[in-house]
Amino acid sequence: MSLRGQGIWTALVALVALMALTGAASASERAIYASIGETSRAPIGWVEFCADNPRDCRLETSQPRDIVMTQSAWKDLVRINRWVNETIKPMTDQEHWGIVERWSYPTDGYGDCEDYVLLKRKMLIEAGWPLEALLVTVVRDKKGDGHAVLTVKSDKGEFILDNQNESVLSWQDTGYRFVKRQSQIDQNMWVALGDARPNVATASSR
Repeated sequence: MSLRGQGIWTALVALVALMALTGAASASERAIYASIGETSRAPIGWVEFCADNPRDCRLETSQPRDIVMTQSAWKDLVRINRWVNETIKPMTDQEHWGIVERWSYPTDGYGDCEDYVLLKRKMLIEAGWPLEALLVTVVRDKKGDGHAVLTVKSDKGEFILDNQNESVLSWQDTGYRFVKRQSQIDQNMWVALGDARPNVATASSR
């Protein structure tokens, strides 16, 4: 290994150690999103959703794209997030469908967290936003429960649309532990985000 390579490796090790210390000191207060890692299994319900909605699960790969976050784009983001949160009524899949997990559009006005995410994603795509900038993301919320949010990648950073929060927040301000999300290159490939614990329940209602 060259001296330059050793220097980069040393810096990376120090960065990881610093992040670990910071996370241990304030894990309950700050978001944890260490890095994008290896591919991960799709959340329970995603494959079935794609089978029912093939047009919304693009099969071909594409180039990563981030949205340019203009004032107009930000207003659209806030408006759609608020409208979906206020319009859809929270209901667990067990209450709604009699099963533990089902991903679907909340066409009857009821849904749990991933249904909010899917509708926000669809509305943004229909408004002209690039699919590659809208990534369904699995997290653990402040209670440690599995939860789904929508990550919006932009030139101003990554923002989270969440049915548990009326505001659109930067990912660092959510207080969540980030588990996995869709790849920007292939929407049917999921990548790990640092929390390797099993994620049994993906969804929660507000």
